[in-house]
Amino acid sequence: MKNTPGWQAIEKWLAAKELRPFVFQEEAWEHYLQGRSGLVNAPTGFGKTFSLFLGAVIRWINDGRPKTKGLQLLWVTPLRALAKDLGRAMEEALYELDIPWSVGIRSGDTATAERERQKKRMPEVLIITPESIHILLSQKSYAERFAGLHTVVVDEWHELLGSKRGVMVELGLSRLRGLQPGLQTWGISATIGNLGEALDVLMGRPGGDTAIVRATVHKEIQVHCILPDEIEKYPWAGHMGLRLLHKVLPVIEQSRTTLLFTNTRGQSEIWYQQILKARPDLAGAIALHHGSIDSELRIWVEEALHTGALKLVVCTSSLDLGVDFRPVDTVIQVGSPKGVARFLQRAGRSGHRPDEVSHIWFLPTHSLELVEAAALKDAMAENLIESRMPVILAYDVLLQYLMTLAVSDGFDPAETWAEVTGTYCYRDLLPEEWQQILAFMTSGGEALQTYDEFHKLHLVDGRYYCTSRQLAMRHRLNIGTIVSDTMLKVKYMTGGYIGLIEEYFISRLSPGDAFSLSGHNLEFVLIKDMTVLVRKSTKKGMVPSWNGGRMPLSANLGRMLRRKFHEAMDGRAQEEEVQILRPLFDLQQALSHIPAEDELLIEHIETKDGYHLFVYPFEGRLVHEVMAALLAWRISRLHPISFSIAMNDYGFELLSDQPIPLDDSNAHELFSTERLTEDLQASVNSTEMARRKFRDIAVIAGLVFQGFPGKHKANRHLQSSASLLFNVFTDYDPQNLLIRQAFNEAFFYQMEEARLRDSMQRISSQRIKITFPERLTPFCFPIKVDSLREQLTSEKLEDRIKKMIVW
Repeated sequence: MKNTPGWQAIEKWLAAKELRPFVFQEEAWEHYLQGRSGLVNAPTGFGKTFSLFLGAVIRWINDGRPKTKGLQLLWVTPLRALAKDLGRAMEEALYELDIPWSVGIRSGDTATAERERQKKRMPEVLIITPESIHILLSQKSYAERFAGLHTVVVDEWHELLGSKRGVMVELGLSRLRGLQPGLQTWGISATIGNLGEALDVLMGRPGGDTAIVRATVHKEIQVHCILPDEIEKYPWAGHMGLRLLHKVLPVIEQSRTTLLFTNTRGQSEIWYQQILKARPDLAGAIALHHGSIDSELRIWVEEALHTGALKLVVCTSSLDLGVDFRPVDTVIQVGSPKGVARFLQRAGRSGHRPDEVSHIWFLPTHSLELVEAAALKDAMAENLIESRMPVILAYDVLLQYLMTLAVSDGFDPAETWAEVTGTYCYRDLLPEEWQQILAFMTSGGEALQTYDEFHKLHLVDGRYYCTSRQLAMRHRLNIGTIVSDTMLKVKYMTGGYIGLIEEYFISRLSPGDAFSLSGHNLEFVLIKDMTVLVRKSTKKGMVPSWNGGRMPLSANLGRMLRRKFHEAMDGRAQEEEVQILRPLFDLQQALSHIPAEDELLIEHIETKDGYHLFVYPFEGRLVHEVMAALLAWRISRLHPISFSIAMNDYGFELLSDQPIPLDDSNAHELFSTERLTEDLQASVNSTEMARRKFRDIAVIAGLVFQGFPGKHKANRHLQSSASLLFNVFTDYDPQNLLIRQAFNEAFFYQMEEARLRDSMQRISSQRIKITFPERLTPFCFPIKVDSLREQLTSEKLEDRIKKMIVW
């Protein structure tokens, strides 16, 4: 292969730049030119894109530079922010190689005029989001646009795997393979724990002529910790972040360009405001980037980062993925990223070249997060990367997909059944379930058959079609699986778009209230036509909170945390992050206990608030929420008692007005895995959790119409419509597949049932250490403060904390 004209042309082009291909790039080209599909795994900044893009270029040159006929290469990206940068890199290479291919982008940000141009003539390379693939499939005569397609590359596959957007990719690939049986499919992925399974999901079924190309290159990542001068006597959640601002500013000053990552949009707004307040001279050189900011501003920030015009960008996961910002030499992570993979991903944003070192600074928001920093370092050294579990049998996405095919050229049920069951997600779909789905779409099923609006499909000459223009238009406007609370546009009274905000937050405001968005202080005036009208304000206002902002601790990081606490107890921990916490550990040991790796710590504490039971499994917020409810229910069976519950990533609290009957005699029994499923269903309102899940499922499946652009239904109306359908199905069609899916999602995603079972099994074989501290301990303090944060303003919270320290 190396002697072919295409390969030599690429080597010559790289040599002119004083570069040579990496071994993994050459390996990927070899596999690609031999007609294989597969997965490329390499660190950020090592040229993963060129390992596949240039393979297609080499083959075209080897084929004698034939005149192309439309789309050749489809490049799927999970983020719109990636598309522009990818397109720029590809166009530059094509221009320098004198290859007459055009590169197009198709996403939610693509202008209407550009979409029309693509309809008339598709570019040779199209960079596209998963949703936009399905939008193309919803158009008449879509097969003609894919007539010359020979390769699909799915970028950042690890980010899509394990989500319904990933299922959209699986279904899109199944249709494209039906159109082009020889289609080559490649994925690009950062390291994940289940790389082989990731390949299987991408290919649809295990086996076949496939390859995993791993880059045996080492990307040096240096982790620095921003340490406080003195550790407070007690740690509490959320405060120390901004208290270390004075230590962050020198890091920013000494760097060329810095990305400061926060875990939530609200947190990014606070940090942006506080940095500008401390350093007003940075105005114009600092920017904010998150998913609720106007797309034009986001694109401007990305361009300014690329050219090095910005000194600092405060951002969220909106800049997590592989955008090539070479001027960025420093990353600051505020608060724990809650997972090893996410931390590595963000670290890779700096030093975006093979020979450069990635520098990431970890800034704890409370004292115990320093232990997470030490745990992260160990996990990185041992390459303990989290797995992404694929989604199985997402009936709602399948219903949406079938409607997509029906509004375009219709579908043959036998042909589509074969394609759909050729995907990983639907490989276990039963023939009777397939018939239920078709019946549901043609007649509304048992429960909805009397309502014409649910008779969406009609069988004509052996193919299913949607014959209603109104239903087809509604469907095309609502293709996608990202379901969030209704987003409202925010505009000045005088005109000028600022960004987006969730309906639930704005519904809490009264006219005259102040809030912050996109770095501006705003006064709420009124809501008109789904638009929030505001004026500038000099008052300091609330920072919006976005639902779903708190990420749970990963299982891998939880395991490393338990090890770190064990090492701290034994005096073996040498990391400076753990050493600086020695006063806290000494106090914890004096008041209570530091659990070993094979121990579960439980603390009974009595205060004027009542009787507290603190438990520390270190399994993450979601698991603790369900475990706390389960434990409370099991205790209440022994003795009538009521509780309030609080939790964080380290543990949870049960609070009662009477002593809590848990001791050495019943502790192991209360944490037993016996009858776990039955007890979970009794302890957690699984029906209510399933009802909440059903709202999203109903929207994705097209049962609930979200409204036309600019006139979306209010969130409460969506919820009431979905709840009505949930009740109807439960009463009249209890075997409905969507009801089954709602309960499955409640158990496996909301309640993390599998991880909960694993942690309960681990606890059942551990020693349970029960202590009776006379006052609050360093371990329980963050849990207590987090629970108060939900109820109190920041001023009242400070006063309450001072009183708590006296206890």
